[in-house]
Amino acid sequence: MTARLADIAAQAGVSEATVSRVLNGKPGVAAATRQSVLAALDVLGYERPVRLRRRSAGLVGLITPELENPIFPALAQVIGQALTRQGYTPVLATQTPGGSTEDELTEMLVDRGVAGIIFVSGLHADTTADMGRYEQLRAQGVPFVLVDGFSPKVRAPFISPDDRAAMRLAVTHLSSLGHTRIGLALGPRRFVPVQRKIEGFTLSMRERFRLSPEEIETRFVQHSLYTLEGGQAAAAALLDRGCTAVVCASDMMALGAIRAARERDLQVPDDVSVVGFDDSVLIAFTDPPLTTIRKPVPAMGQAAVRTLLEEIGGTPAPHSEFVFMPELVVRGSTASCRPSGA
Repeated sequence: MTARLADIAAQAGVSEATVSRVLNGKPGVAAATRQSVLAALDVLGYERPVRLRRRSAGLVGLITPELENPIFPALAQVIGQALTRQGYTPVLATQTPGGSTEDELTEMLVDRGVAGIIFVSGLHADTTADMGRYEQLRAQGVPFVLVDGFSPKVRAPFISPDDRAAMRLAVTHLSSLGHTRIGLALGPRRFVPVQRKIEGFTLSMRERFRLSPEEIETRFVQHSLYTLEGGQAAAAALLDRGCTAVVCASDMMALGAIRAARERDLQVPDDVSVVGFDDSVLIAFTDPPLTTIRKPVPAMGQAAVRTLLEEIGGTPAPHSEFVFMPELVVRGSTASCRPSGA
């Protein structure tokens, strides 16, 4: 082993310690140096360790948190089609309650020699998660791109919608209809997209209604789960506080908000206006058709693939965030606020 390390080190022009770090997948080695060591292995006829073998199978991993929310299959379809056009085969890995974790799915994909991985709404979006897992992945030489949720602790390209702008669009629309008591229903606070939506919502409410951040937070923001039931529970709490309009952080939550209104014999949009987020498939055909903030899924998915292929090709994209502008789609779930409820 010592002779082997010495040979590889001499061929690559680096120290034996550096060779050891590369072979063991340790962090702290520049990408160019790592490639020199791997090239030296090939030149000297040594077999690369399994996790370091040339990633030429044309497989690209896509890890999503779940598939119940229609926005994730939609994004997976865009990414899959874009990869296929470039000659790669997408491998979809989905987390399920009680099933494989993101780390386990990542390990499985790496063991299969994927050329790279796209993470959608993964642990990178959770401010309480350990971001060291991504540095370990980088140390293994696996290119990756992160969608939805930015962390300054991770050196990688990020693809995000402008969540703050999305809330400005929603509040502007509802206030133009005469609503002054506008609620926001969203997921747990620890997630980056949630924090950004709160920032955009709070700023817009302050500018339009001269409310304090504390009042906005206590009266008009309700955390729950990103599910129909979660939206129903959050909207119920906001309606009990007198809100005449509810902005939801997903279309699924918005459907729950409509259910909560109907439980109280309130009509949407006559009594309560509801705005969703995503513009999922079939959401235009609900009763009533849902006004929503359209996430730019095609642009985001294509950008994620383009950025990953640049990483795979050896011309890494900037380790920064690419932010895409959402769009307000007005349908039948929002209307002018009744004078008595203004």
